[in-house]
Amino acid sequence: MSQTTKADKAEFGKWRSFFWPVHNFELKKIIPMFLLFFFINFNYTILRDTKDTLVVTAPGSGAEAIPFLKVWGVLPFAILFMLLYAKLSNILSKKALFYATLTPFIAFFGLFAFVLYPARDVLHPTVLADQLQAFLPAGFSGLVAIFRNWTYSLFYVMAELWGSVGISLLFWGFANEITKVSESKRFYAMFGLGANLAMLFSGPAIVLVSKIRDKLPQGVDAWQISLNYLMAMVVVSGLVVLGIYYWINKNVLTDPRFYDASEVKGPKKAKPSMSMGESFKFLLKSKYILCIAILVIGYGIAINLVEVTWKGQLKLQYSHPNDYSAFMGYFSTITGAVTILMMLFVGGNVMRRFGWGVAAQITPVVLLITGVGFFSFVLFKDYLTGFIAILGTTPLMLAVVFGTAQNIMSKSAKYSLFDPTKEMAYIPLDQESKVKGKAAIDVVGARLGKSGGSLIQQGLIVLCGSVSLITPYVAAILFVIIFAWILASKSLSKQFTRLTAEKEEKAKEKAIEAVVAKANQPQEATITG
Repeated sequence: MSQTTKADKAEFGKWRSFFWPVHNFELKKIIPMFLLFFFINFNYTILRDTKDTLVVTAPGSGAEAIPFLKVWGVLPFAILFMLLYAKLSNILSKKALFYATLTPFIAFFGLFAFVLYPARDVLHPTVLADQLQAFLPAGFSGLVAIFRNWTYSLFYVMAELWGSVGISLLFWGFANEITKVSESKRFYAMFGLGANLAMLFSGPAIVLVSKIRDKLPQGVDAWQISLNYLMAMVVVSGLVVLGIYYWINKNVLTDPRFYDASEVKGPKKAKPSMSMGESFKFLLKSKYILCIAILVIGYGIAINLVEVTWKGQLKLQYSHPNDYSAFMGYFSTITGAVTILMMLFVGGNVMRRFGWGVAAQITPVVLLITGVGFFSFVLFKDYLTGFIAILGTTPLMLAVVFGTAQNIMSKSAKYSLFDPTKEMAYIPLDQESKVKGKAAIDVVGARLGKSGGSLIQQGLIVLCGSVSLITPYVAAILFVIIFAWILASKSLSKQFTRLTAEKEEKAKEKAIEAVVAKANQPQEATITG
């Protein structure tokens, strides 16, 4: 009987570790980190869907504006931000840097909804933009749209930076600082659950406020009211993020069970004085960091190439801002649900059972397979007219559905596997490489990836004239990028395994030295006496 009980307990423990690999005493650390990621990603989802709605459905604009905006708007701002962040990191403490980085974003989004958007007719140079459009070739319509709706463009840039700054730089930088490699294999998937659970709240919130148009009298700007509600949620959520970060620093990082400052800080050394050019040279000398950069840039280019084609189809199907926003809300909700399932049954378990390398290569493989399906349909849908008619739908709607499925699968793979494996890759690095490498890769590298895809599309749009005409070329380039991404992840897997083993060996040696030193202390005291 006792043997059966022991076997049952062992089996229960096995299943418990499969679904919830966290000890009870660790809840003090994991719950606030879970909530921190929840509210950061809650904002990210609202901002991501809102920025697309503003730019794609704006007067005189469309999906063609996105490639131009990412090259001439997002990339320059990302570089300026990195320069400022690097400067502030040498002046401010880590806590002050977190507050100083996040607060301007929260203030801007509140200002946009209640000041900039209501004054758009006064602020937007519509007449001059019409004159430019008449003078320039049709392929430059996206560039003119950025100028025509410059406040929307600025919102787009700030929303894009929130993803890189709030998630990649601040949250994951903080998590990497206070989490050990052994903890990361259990905790990081759980942190990701917090982020994707947020999408199950932000998605329906977007749908709810976007459908407010049906309840308003004729002549009322429904999108203005929806935008006010959305940005109010963003501001409140941002303030909650600041509060949680304060609580973690006060109550978690002061607990020696969860954080040992000496492991991070080590002996004090003079801070290296490096210019930006020297910093980039430092990163390029490291094959390890270069491989991480290729992964980030590869994902950025690949997802951007697919998304712009898909959003071009969306604009045709949903031309009103409220309708477009509502659809994006549904999209975010489904993405969150699928990602949570991926995290529960795939993400953490793949990393624990098959290792970092297998987990890192699933995302590019998913993008490859779903990309083939989406682009094949877009390119050959004219040959499927009879089949589409039997289904009782239109080629445009079916293209939207195919693109939606492709984006849901690729984003769920990113959140459940790509992000955790990428962040784990930073842990074995020394402190200098972590700080400078992460800032360059996550802020500029990620933007360079998306801007690289945008540059490709921008050149093709100028030559061909529209998003639909460049689709065959985009598909071919996408597959080349994905294969390069897979090769880089294989190389990084070998380096990660070696560095992790070296770090764990040094930690063991340090622990043995500490035990020996402690054991020798009484003898030394006796001899001295």
